[in-house]
Amino acid sequence: MFTGLVREIGKLRGSETRGDVLRLRIHAPRTASGVEVGDSVAVQGICLTVVGRDRVGFSVEAAVETRRLTTLGSWRPGRLLHLEPALRLGDALDGHLVQGHVDGTGRVRSLGRARGGHSLTIAYPPGLGRFLTPKGSVAVDGVSLTVDEGPFTGTFTVNLIPHTMAETCFSLLRAGSLVNLEMDVLVKSVRSGQGHPLAAGGGGDAASPVPESSLTMERILAAGYGRRTRKGKS
Repeated sequence: MFTGLVREIGKLRGSETRGDVLRLRIHAPRTASGVEVGDSVAVQGICLTVVGRDRVGFSVEAAVETRRLTTLGSWRPGRLLHLEPALRLGDALDGHLVQGHVDGTGRVRSLGRARGGHSLTIAYPPGLGRFLTPKGSVAVDGVSLTVDEGPFTGTFTVNLIPHTMAETCFSLLRAGSLVNLEMDVLVKSVRSGQGHPLAAGGGGDAASPVPESSLTMERILAAGYGRRTRKGKS
């Protein structure tokens, strides 16, 4: 489990294929000093297992399915990567809960300046729109962000504060760039019919599911999917 907060920007040193498995070598001294073989690390939002480490970096492996569902197959040596070690018991829960299970890839429509920061608009693949909710969360390349108010008609927009731009690789994005998307696990749980159903009237009636257009973060929290968020999170 992760929080969607980048702890280090790593650099891909190289990769090699061993059967159906792709091994990646990543230069990241800070992350390497705190992980062991067998630990999980989110790399561009993808949960991968550490299979080797040295003083200045670590190695992870990815299966065919991971490469199919993510941007990983297009990575080349020298690429900068968002890194976040797995959340440990007792760590502060900031950002939002992120599993590192990418739901699909989105394509950047635009990245421009807006209200002292930047506005990033991303086109998402069919089927993922139902997991978006006004002012809900989404992980883009492993970074916890808050979506706009919609309506969501094939795209969503997030606003990036200067700190986020400085601590991530988002400044390198261009129109057409592909990014990894993981939708909010709370919304996925509700929409997948797991846990307590949300009722249109707020009374918990399982026979009256909330229409997608009226699903809001307030309704999700009222249904018991509580979480603490950091004021001002982007």
